[in-house]
Amino acid sequence: MNEVSVYVFTGFLEAGKTKMIQKALEDPSFNAGEETLLLVCEEGMEEYDPSAFAAPNVRLENVEEESALTPEYLSSLEKKYGMVRVFVEFNGMWQLNGFFRALPENWLVYQEIFCADAGTILNYNANMRSLVVDKLQSCDLVVFNRIARGADVMPLHKLVRGVSRRAGIEYDYTDGTAEPDQIEDPLPFDVNADVIEIADPDYAVWYRDLMDDMAKYDGKTVRFKGLVAIDRNFPANTFAVGRHVMTCCVEDIQYAGLICKWKRASSLRVRDWVTVTAKISVESHKLYGREGPVLTASAVVYAAPPQEEVVSFT
Repeated sequence: MNEVSVYVFTGFLEAGKTKMIQKALEDPSFNAGEETLLLVCEEGMEEYDPSAFAAPNVRLENVEEESALTPEYLSSLEKKYGMVRVFVEFNGMWQLNGFFRALPENWLVYQEIFCADAGTILNYNANMRSLVVDKLQSCDLVVFNRIARGADVMPLHKLVRGVSRRAGIEYDYTDGTAEPDQIEDPLPFDVNADVIEIADPDYAVWYRDLMDDMAKYDGKTVRFKGLVAIDRNFPANTFAVGRHVMTCCVEDIQYAGLICKWKRASSLRVRDWVTVTAKISVESHKLYGREGPVLTASAVVYAAPPQEEVVSFT
């Protein structure tokens, strides 16, 4: 089965997705004639001009209902067109997880770009925070369009960094110029310390940075306060420790825990608060189902609950 490269463009209505895709397909260095499917999930004011594409290789399909995005439907498109890559103009009001679950096994997401109108995105964030977070948390690049030269971009920078430290940021100005984000955003802890001390309010930031760049923490020692979780399926001398993290609202609070090995793990109880000092190793573990950070504790001490039991990224 041939691999199909998938490029996903997300964002809300009139955010510039159509223009960005049109420009990419007009570029002969990017569009050299590969069989391409353009999957359009949103109808905006802009329309595509296939006559301007660099090659007559693009097939266009409109998807009007979110429920239509199924593995069977997507596989039928591959059978119909035999394409080797897919551009997706995704509907900003739909959730990405459903689309990702529908992708056939040989469809691999190569890049995910979030387009945003700088003049409206903060209002979307204030009123539809969960949908904004849905698009920001997995994207590779955020492009802010229609910014007046000299405008304050710090609120836009903070919007992205409140959800993702991994995503690149680009500012596209109304004078036709563009530049990458260059705002330094230091971590609130020292990753080069002999023992990385994670303050109670900083757990979510640390957890996200750890998951985004596990290699940076491989072999490092960390100390933090967390809530114990235990399952009868855990291997001997193993427990989970972490915090409840709120990404955008109360409804999306989730336990963000890490696997921890400790010789006295059987003495712990579910919902104990402990301060853990442990060395991190990046390895495959059946409880992750993949490679992930595994802690080997040198000390586990009972602790009082933190002032705020639920933490966030802001």
